[in-house]
Amino acid sequence: MNKKLQIGIIGFGFMGQTHAETISKLEYAELVAVCDTNENQFEGVPKEIKTFKRAEDLLAESAVNTVIIAVPNQLHLEMVLKAAKAKKDIICEKPLALNTAEVKKMIEVTTAENVRFTVHQQRRWDHDYRVAKTIYDQELLGKPYTIKSALYGFNGNMHDWHVYPEMGGGMLYDWGVHLIDQLLWMIPHKLKTIYADVRNVINDQVDDYFNLQLYFENGVNAQIELGTYFLNSSENWFERHWFIGGNEGSAKIDGFNPQGEITRTSALLSNVPGKITMTHAGPTRSFGPAPEGRILTEALPEVTTNHQMFFDNYYAYTQGKEELIVKPAEILRLMGVVETIRVSAKYHQSMNFE
Repeated sequence: MNKKLQIGIIGFGFMGQTHAETISKLEYAELVAVCDTNENQFEGVPKEIKTFKRAEDLLAESAVNTVIIAVPNQLHLEMVLKAAKAKKDIICEKPLALNTAEVKKMIEVTTAENVRFTVHQQRRWDHDYRVAKTIYDQELLGKPYTIKSALYGFNGNMHDWHVYPEMGGGMLYDWGVHLIDQLLWMIPHKLKTIYADVRNVINDQVDDYFNLQLYFENGVNAQIELGTYFLNSSENWFERHWFIGGNEGSAKIDGFNPQGEITRTSALLSNVPGKITMTHAGPTRSFGPAPEGRILTEALPEVTTNHQMFFDNYYAYTQGKEELIVKPAEILRLMGVVETIRVSAKYHQSMNFE
């Protein structure tokens, strides 16, 4: 008989409670205990679930075999080390750590204590991302040369702990680690160089805009742009946006519940003298209006995905049935990218990475 995940959650704020809701839907998992320093967070917790104010007390609970760490970012290292030494398997919220040194320490200790260890990078299962990844994996556009991933907001100001640099605030640690992780997992090649523009547009202490240029060994230039105060009146502007260009077509993917299309041309211009299109800006063969029938569109690929699949994979991994999808070594690489981004942005220079 397969052993259930007997889960304890350390940190019962928004993400901790989100995890509790997800766990309630999983046949292979049971929420056993929750921990938070603020007792008010326990309001509504069923009586059969134990509550603790100290992480050490939850970690001493024998019924718990797996802990989800959802405390503020600067406490991740401390909690991962304590959980590992208590022989609990660990799922830690992102960002896993504030630097690569912390990640290396986590990997060292969890390996020494022989406990399972992963990171809740659940946006590898985002619908828009999986559509983009399917297009890339199946070479639906031929050989890709550019990928743009973008997310824009209108609020501008950070909230709660996000305004404090020492707590891992700012968008690079918040959404950035998701958007970068998506592209690193999509493109299985060395990341050769990084150029980054990271800014404080509205917020004095933490970043709220970044534009990242990632150049991969296979020739793909991936651009990630995020702005919390990046305004446009276009419909659905404040959602996810993808553009992928290949030598056999292009794709646009808009929205978390993606809409868009694959676009191709019925014929390419030949490199011989031919009819020139006259526009208000002058003669052109490439940038004038397309002749009728030249632009062809196709539907985006159908993809089935949801965030619960993160836990499905983790459980299958504990049963020896699947390979772990979010590996600690990948997150160490991700954190190395984040550190290099900060150096590039500081000196306004392109940085070699791998």
